[in-house]
Amino acid sequence: MAQGKVNVNNLNLGQGNFPEIERKTLLIGVAPVNVGAVLPVNTQSDLNVVLGAAVSDLKTNVIAARANGGENWQAYVAPIAVDDDWKEALDLALQTISPELVVVCKPVATANELTTANTKAESVRTQHARRVILLMATAGIDDDTQTWAQYLAAQAALTNGVSAYRVAAVPQLHGNDIGVLAGRLCNRAVSIADTPMRVETGPVLGLGDTPKDNTGTSLPDAILASLDTNRLSCIQHYPDYPGTFWGDCNLLDEPGGDYQVIENLRVIDKAARAVRILAIKRIGNRRLNDSTISIESNKTYFMRPLRDMAKSVVFNGEQFPGEIESPADDSITIVWPERNSVEVYIKVKPINCAKEITANLILDLSSAAA
Repeated sequence: MAQGKVNVNNLNLGQGNFPEIERKTLLIGVAPVNVGAVLPVNTQSDLNVVLGAAVSDLKTNVIAARANGGENWQAYVAPIAVDDDWKEALDLALQTISPELVVVCKPVATANELTTANTKAESVRTQHARRVILLMATAGIDDDTQTWAQYLAAQAALTNGVSAYRVAAVPQLHGNDIGVLAGRLCNRAVSIADTPMRVETGPVLGLGDTPKDNTGTSLPDAILASLDTNRLSCIQHYPDYPGTFWGDCNLLDEPGGDYQVIENLRVIDKAARAVRILAIKRIGNRRLNDSTISIESNKTYFMRPLRDMAKSVVFNGEQFPGEIESPADDSITIVWPERNSVEVYIKVKPINCAKEITANLILDLSSAAA
């Protein structure tokens, strides 16, 4: 004989939102107070309390980031002393926060420091499974000793031969350039898939005074173009078009690499963070097996972050695209190289945008029809 039993289980299918790491920024730099602390800041923060009343490298760049970050800007700051190692401040911060961008306001002086920064970013990925992009400041011009030609040569030497795809080098030409860029990258008026070059976003805000060299010559646009050619990230101007804008945020990827600009790395990192969570939920779960039905079902399962990122909006008859193109049937492939091992191959396709536009005009001198 048997007695009736009823079991009711709440099943967790992992359909909730993924944590948003994107646009979380940690700014590390020299400041006179709260050294060794990691503090949140937003548009309402009193920076004189958080970072001290005196002018400091960190405070100057935080102010610039806030000005360019939009109304919902928020970030974290880690003040350090002049002789402190920024990597130790990052390690401390990672105990409590998970940023997308790490901004080091203390200028680097050698190419090896940029390589070391990339090594640190990779160690964060391997040790903590966190993907960070490092914006590294380089020095502005010494207007007592350097001409623009000498400054350009010194800056070019910093990036020459460096392969560091998780690192961007930003010259502090105006004293707060890296803060301006950090805020622009985190402005919610645009997506993480947008280049900071995007003109419709508006001009940069709060940029410091225009620098001059030791001859009194103001920063020439030709120097900006040459800095960009040498893979540094800086402002740009358009002749007879008001405002100061940004160029590409160049990453120090190797020639021919996929991640030479920051927007490519940001979208692949976002997808990777979400896919990792989905993969963890499938460990030891026999719903992921080598049957045809399971493979097709799990293609849909792992495609979820791509579908979310590809969502576009049509407003007033105009389409605002998602962060990537919509995934296709061949965007995901699942293979079983061993009985208990699965490999998932995922294709993320960014949406093209125009960074060089050529308009060709002709005259139509044909006679009017009789």
